[in-house]
Amino acid sequence: MNRPNVVYVFGDQWRAQATGYAGNPDVLTPHLDRLAAESVNFEYAVAGVPVCSPSRGCLLTGQTALTHGVFVNDVPVRPAGPSIADAFRDAGYATAYIGKWHVDGQGRSNYIPPDRRLGFEHWQVLECTHDYNNSPYYAADSSEAITWDGYDAVAQTDAAIAYIEERDAPRPFLLMLSWGPPHAPYHTAPDEYRAMYDAEEVALPPNVPDEVADAAAHDLAGYYAHCTALDDCVGRLLSTLDAQGIADDTIFVFTSDHGDMIGSQGLWKKQNPWDESIRIPFLLRYPALLGRDGRLVADTTIDVLDMMPTLLGLAGAEIPSSVEGRDFSGYLRGGEAPSDGATVIACYHPFGQWRSDEGSPGARAYLDAITDDDAREAEHDRLAGREYRGLRTTRQTYVRSLAGPWLLYDNMADPHQLQNLVDRPEHAELARSLDDALSAHLAERGDEFLPSAAYLAEWGYDVDEYGTVPYSN
Repeated sequence: MNRPNVVYVFGDQWRAQATGYAGNPDVLTPHLDRLAAESVNFEYAVAGVPVCSPSRGCLLTGQTALTHGVFVNDVPVRPAGPSIADAFRDAGYATAYIGKWHVDGQGRSNYIPPDRRLGFEHWQVLECTHDYNNSPYYAADSSEAITWDGYDAVAQTDAAIAYIEERDAPRPFLLMLSWGPPHAPYHTAPDEYRAMYDAEEVALPPNVPDEVADAAAHDLAGYYAHCTALDDCVGRLLSTLDAQGIADDTIFVFTSDHGDMIGSQGLWKKQNPWDESIRIPFLLRYPALLGRDGRLVADTTIDVLDMMPTLLGLAGAEIPSSVEGRDFSGYLRGGEAPSDGATVIACYHPFGQWRSDEGSPGARAYLDAITDDDAREAEHDRLAGREYRGLRTTRQTYVRSLAGPWLLYDNMADPHQLQNLVDRPEHAELARSLDDALSAHLAERGDEFLPSAAYLAEWGYDVDEYGTVPYSN
């Protein structure tokens, strides 16, 4: 078998619940639904560090955030070993990256020279922007910024299609396409997609409090518009692979870097340990090896950290010894899962929307609307940002803060995580068992679970009053 091409496509802040194939009737994703019917669909794909730069650092290095150093946004990744592009290049691959980068840490609009591209050859990239209709980037070795034509995700998809069509045919390739949407601002998708959604017709999950229901519905309508626009982009990419005759020999992945709360639990954005923040879509299609019969995987979790070794394993390429993620390629071929079915979830340093002193600013409207003082204080204590470590298994979520056990959910019985069981005597044995398992996972990683100030000092990061590393646009 020839070495497969790899097309890795990911949106920013696309939560697992926001696709038709996941059972959401409100969002239109027909191309992804078709892809899911032909793919391995990991039901419990997880962003172990659910925020932009840290998750991307884990993807690109296969290492934990405390190894590569990106446990907060807008700092430079420092991989302790080859990157995903380095490893694929060593296996004879051409490498390409198009779209959002967000691991350079030298300013969000600055040119990124070749020696800071982690081994990617073809380059059409900007560090970070969320101005999707006026979106600059840098190409090849030029330090002159260019602007994508129109809605950037469509133009970036055009560029990815051109790369596939114009590739060096005898050489396999790794192409990573990173879109900025559906990340906020939610209401900036092209008009034809926004016209498909009416906030008054959007159904809300039961974990959205009444106090923020209107705001959540409004934002979900815009968020879903982005999702449908990107779904059309996926359809065009799949058609291109078919037209080029390489679909069977291409590993096609659709996923995200993390999710988005959008009103669930009264919160917005990410970093949080709840499912809307940590769970992501993850479809993997590789017809030559796995066929085209879709398969739902619900007996194990998989982390962003695991994606580099899994792709290298499927390609028959060497996995660098520096990689800390788990290789699921043998499991996909019919072997045993390389884990105990649990993924570590973590916040090493709460910042911005999840800063520790006041709780999430996204929750202020919700908290301000609670008239009972005791109830408001209790909700603030539950939602306030903090350092945490936890486990997401196929059934439970268990989370410990520096103060001790914080959250325990039975996600089968309570899929919207409305009942925190952590202090209930009848669940004390389960909590202790999960806490012991978490301790074992942390020991394996060498994670001492220190206050965030210790990690900031270790890596030399200065933060502002919001806990954020200052950056230039």
